[in-house]
Amino acid sequence: MTAHLVLTAEEQRVLGCLLEKEITVPASYPLTLNALRTACNQTSSREPVVDYDERQVQDAVRSLKDRGLARVTWMDYGKRTLKYAQSVVEVLDLADDERALLTVLLLRGPQAPGELKTRTDRLHRFADRDAVEATLQRMAERDEPLARQLARRPGQQDHRWLHLLGDIPADAGPEAAADREQILAEGVDARDQALVAAYDALADLDPEPRSTTPFEEWFIAHVAELAGPHQTADVGCGLGDTTLALAEAAALPTGFDLSPRMIEQAKERNRDVDFQVADFRRLLRPATDAGWGAILAWFSLIHLAPSELPTVLRHLAQTLLPDGVLALSVHVGNAVEPVTWWQGEQVEVPLVLHDAADVRRAVVAAGLVPESFLVSDDSVADRLYVIGRRER
Repeated sequence: MTAHLVLTAEEQRVLGCLLEKEITVPASYPLTLNALRTACNQTSSREPVVDYDERQVQDAVRSLKDRGLARVTWMDYGKRTLKYAQSVVEVLDLADDERALLTVLLLRGPQAPGELKTRTDRLHRFADRDAVEATLQRMAERDEPLARQLARRPGQQDHRWLHLLGDIPADAGPEAAADREQILAEGVDARDQALVAAYDALADLDPEPRSTTPFEEWFIAHVAELAGPHQTADVGCGLGDTTLALAEAAALPTGFDLSPRMIEQAKERNRDVDFQVADFRRLLRPATDAGWGAILAWFSLIHLAPSELPTVLRHLAQTLLPDGVLALSVHVGNAVEPVTWWQGEQVEVPLVLHDAADVRRAVVAAGLVPESFLVSDDSVADRLYVIGRRER
């Protein structure tokens, strides 16, 4: 919490109104005390709706002034009436996107990124929900954090976020604190051995074909298009469904997997496509080119701990051609599921839900320029799809 800025509910409402009206009604800003009271008590775009009297608003704005978060001015004509303006933007050095999100969080309490994108539209135009989440993450990572993500409630699709300029509401729920490094509790080798044994066992079953959504079909085809005439690596390919999809989209793919039995079955099922047993954490460049045109990691990072992502993605990026792309998909969240479901079958290895912002940061740290897509639907977990292009 921002220790020097713990505001009362009245102070939060007043500050939010000053921030909002400066953008939405600049002609009548700064606000008189009466206009500020009206803004606080309006019934739209406010949660909860309040009925402050003049004294409550005046006490709140004076307290904000004493903290350096608001200032008082005089009308320069007619009756000398006090008017009030915010100064918190300068105090906290808020960018426009941060200011918009803080305003709406002050006025309406904890909200999901999708709600925030819609409700900030008059204050700042976010390109998409990913842009909202990236700004919230930046606010959360300040030396004095301004926002925090809450654990997802039962039945909710999205995590909510709250501001940290006041006491956390009693009904906000605990902060998510899953230990996603627990997958390495027995060490990397033990995790890998369990992984190979589990997928080797599944390879001889007859699993349900994995259905892809129209978006996923577009995504895979787009990766093939971006690879152009160069070769594509499908890492963690399993039985080769995505490798075959790449080939059908005119790519030149090679499928790699750590499970020898999976690769055997993939070769049997797709005789015209190349498959090899390999650990993608040690992927080599293709023998006939200076690098890969594209690498697809289709839900291949789901058994890695968050601490492993930066090193793995950096290595993969180094095997790309200039302008080559690394495309990946992961389940999003802050948890470790006890087992993984793969094409209708249970894998006796935990599934790691990765933080979307952590994944994006790892992609950028690998020297890639990312384009990301976050998908929320009726699935158990949201899914993040990222295409990162290597800079020349």
